Amino acid sequence: MGIRQRKPTTPSNRWTAINDFVEITKGYPEKSLLAPMKKSGGRNLCGRVTSRHRGGGHKQRYRMVDFRRLKRNVSAKVLAIEYDPNRTSRIALLQYEDGVKSYIICPVDLKVGEVLIAGSDVEIKPGNCAPLANIPPGTPIHNIELVSGKGGQLVRSAGSSAIIMAKEGEYAHVKMPSGEIRLVRLDCYATIGQVSNIEHSGLSIGKAGRNIWLGKRPASRGVAKNPHDHPMGGGEGKSSGGRHPCTPWGKPTKGYKTRKPKKYSNKYIIKDRRVQTKESI
Repeated sequence: MGIRQRKPTTPSNRWTAINDFVEITKGYPEKSLLAPMKKSGGRNLCGRVTSRHRGGGHKQRYRMVDFRRLKRNVSAKVLAIEYDPNRTSRIALLQYEDGVKSYIICPVDLKVGEVLIAGSDVEIKPGNCAPLANIPPGTPIHNIELVSGKGGQLVRSAGSSAIIMAKEGEYAHVKMPSGEIRLVRLDCYATIGQVSNIEHSGLSIGKAGRNIWLGKRPASRGVAKNPHDHPMGGGEGKSSGGRHPCTPWGKPTKGYKTRKPKKYSNKYIIKDRRVQTKESI
């Protein structure tokens, strides 16, 4: 995994940095694990735009990734490492002993030919899946369940990993990539290792056209608009808006707290990710 810098043959290539895809071992997906994807263009059932700046983009098909790992105590062989256009990480194609194939999120340093297994008593190595009760503290984990059997919901993006800080009673203290420390039940499963494609954050789009390929349409700044188009528009010359940042409809953004003060999950959060301590500064 690495980043390849384009030769400056054009103005856009001068700043383009793309993946070298050296870890990819298979250039086409498994047909039995594909599903169609319909583009909405940001429009709801009535045809109204409810999510702006969406539209176009290359046609994609969904890869059915197994976040639940329900085939317990059945070993699976890694057949290939593939590219997934729907997520930032790579995916690994597994084939179980009974011939069933499935995709999982690929961890760092996973190689083709390795044997993985999910269960309560497994070896602590990248790609294996086990309950938090059987994973020692300090081990990097990803694809963490919040409800036992529901499937992994946390820590699934490229290069991310969480760490088990401690275990107390029925819960494990898990430190998230954001710095938040929260309680997760010990019977919830998680995959061992760090998510692949670590250098994803170092990529550079290089030109606006590449965003169009990804289905992202242009977005104009509010301060660049006229007063009747945006609350932050207008002013003599260039202005910073003259008010707190907001949406075109006046709703505050950029720092405006939207989380409910009495949300049910507050009791599971030991340390908020927004609270800085002297150690983190």
